[in-house]
Parts: sequence; C-alpha cells; structure tokens
Amino acid sequence: MKQVNTAMDADMDKLGRHLSGQLSLASPDLSHDIAERLRVARQLAIGHRPPAAQVRHIEQNQIQTNGTLTTSGDEGLGVWSVLASSVPLLALVVGLLTIQWAKDEHIALEIAATDSALLTDELPPHAYTDAGFAQFLKLNPSAPSQND
Repeated sequence: MKQVNTAMDADMDKLGRHLSGQLSLASPDLSHDIAERLRVARQLAIGHRPPAAQVRHIEQNQIQTNGTLTTSGDEGLGVWSVLASSVPLLALVVGLLTIQWAKDEHIALEIAATDSALLTDELPPHAYTDAGFAQFLKLNPSAPSQND
C-alpha cells in the first residue's frame, strides 16, 4: 500500500485553491457553455478525491509488504510527549549545575589548603606578602612540612 505524503497533499491543496480562485475571477468573461463544462469538470475532480476522514484513516494505519503495521508519525503534542521532550533539557541543566558545584568545591578546597598551610607552618613575615608564595605552595606542597 502506498503511504500518503501529507506535506505534499497540503501543498497541492494550496495550489488548487489558488488556481480555483484565479479561474473564478476569469469565469464572468466566459460563455455559458464553457462555464458549465468547467463546473462539471470541477465537480468530477472533487468527486475523485477521497474524503478527509478516509485520508486520515489511511495515514494512521499502513500495512507494509512484510506484514508489519505502522502508524503515522504525527501524534500531536500531548502532555506526556511534552514531558518526555523536557527530560533531556532537565538532564542538561542538572549536569551543568553539578559541574559548577564541583568546580566551586575544587576552588574552595584549594583555598582551604593554602590557608591551612599558611596557618600551620612557621614562615617569616615577608613570605605572606610575596606574590609567588601561592605558586610555591602549589609546586612544592611538601616543602613547608619538612621544617616540622
């Protein structure tokens, strides 16, 4: 069975309405005989098109050649589909907040280690004002404890 392409049908309907409107504008200038033949042709064309209810039923259930039954992908936006689509966004936000918390925790631990090294070690007073002291502690963490 052939699956109906709804996007193409919508485009065809739009084109048909446009052409019908253009033909209706030109119809007052036509003779009665030609106008009647056009009216009959329009009715025949409308009669050959399946009703909209049948089209929707055909789109919803399709039996494939291998015997499987498929449904159309257009299910609309229900409450559950909106909730299910928000789960990845929620996971992303939770992940970003966790990364930020871990980064802040790591920075706080580094500052606490530096403070504890300053408070527990015997240092000359000029070491507290030295700009490279924090770098020295990072590169040589066991050096201040050797004096103990």
